Amino acid sequence: MTQQEKAPEVLFVGGAGRAPLSIDVVATAIAQARSRGMVTRLMSHAADIPHTRRAVELADAVDAIDFTDADAAVAWSAELAGGDPRPRVVFTGREPALGPAARMAEALGVAGNPPWSVDTVRNKDACREFLAGAGFRQPAVRLCRDRAEAERAMGETRGPWVVKPRVGGGSLGVSKVSDPAGLPAALDLLPDEGPFLVEEFVEGEEFSVEGLFLGGTPHVLAVTAKRKLPPPYFVEVGHSLPAPLPEPVTREVTETVAKALTALGLRFGLFHVELWLTADGIVLGEVHSRLAGGYIHRMLAHAVPGLEMFGAVFDDALGSPPAAADLSCTRAGASRFFTPPAGRLVRVEGWEEAAAHPAVVAAELRVAPGDVIPSYRHSEERVGALAVGADTVEEAEELVGRLVESVRFVVEPADGTAP
Repeated sequence: MTQQEKAPEVLFVGGAGRAPLSIDVVATAIAQARSRGMVTRLMSHAADIPHTRRAVELADAVDAIDFTDADAAVAWSAELAGGDPRPRVVFTGREPALGPAARMAEALGVAGNPPWSVDTVRNKDACREFLAGAGFRQPAVRLCRDRAEAERAMGETRGPWVVKPRVGGGSLGVSKVSDPAGLPAALDLLPDEGPFLVEEFVEGEEFSVEGLFLGGTPHVLAVTAKRKLPPPYFVEVGHSLPAPLPEPVTREVTETVAKALTALGLRFGLFHVELWLTADGIVLGEVHSRLAGGYIHRMLAHAVPGLEMFGAVFDDALGSPPAAADLSCTRAGASRFFTPPAGRLVRVEGWEEAAAHPAVVAAELRVAPGDVIPSYRHSEERVGALAVGADTVEEAEELVGRLVESVRFVVEPADGTAP
């Protein structure tokens, strides 16, 4: 038996999505696994494989599996393990794969989050109810199945409100409603006809907390400040870490998040928790048992010297100490997404120069001349981003702002849009 045939294997459930960010996450994770001598295997939808070649070509094996079918994924992994009993790590960074990955890990008897914990945090109303019952501040929320139930929920609660899908991410289908008359338009934005939520709009500055579990205990890497477009939509267009907060506030935030994660039973992998700082204290937002988007993984790699975030998860799953014992955030990072005017793109000026800046840790441009740029309603409509590393968060914010402003999108009217 060769050394590779004995080596532990990482199962990347869901493989990579088609977005450049998702491909970069999986490629980075594969590189960190291979540097540890691990074998890597992607489980991906057959239709995604041709569109994710950068990640696919790095993996040792690729299997076309419907990973959203938990029963089929568990059966496939059991058959794999039965014929090849090497140690395994089950990992995913994709929202639709979180539930199946938890069930696979449980069936294989390897490190993972309890399926009930993952199901709870993925169903946003269930998570709200659980955390409120555990003593954490939460926005009031109602589960609705049609317009009549939503109107009743608005009549029984104080506005403004947020209408959102019960499950999902990337602000898809999420909108603010200031008056009941705006409800029909908000319902039209929902991605499907399933149950949805009407939630209290929280007044306060929004942050997120990024971290990982080691030995079942949550370790916070950074608190992240957010920039968003004005309502009615909630598209994030910038991140900065570590957030410039007073030390006592940062400590309270990290302690609150750690207690919430522990109460929810989460114990493995990466986490991304959203929250608001309000006049009445911390109000927890959505909890995710996965990493954040927005190239935060690239910024963390700069801000926490020596950190290999994915590698640390793999080490922990196999009972090894993390490669970087000190997980302190001693530097900083910032990202900005481009917010060009809507219209048909004629050309982009200054992109090559901005992307080539030595402080840039991630650069993405998703449009080319001839493409139509929409007015943003959710994160998947963003056309590109730059992320930088620096010694301080103030330096990072100034630099990334300057670089983004140096890139000019020249557009012309298209299909009723105006430049």
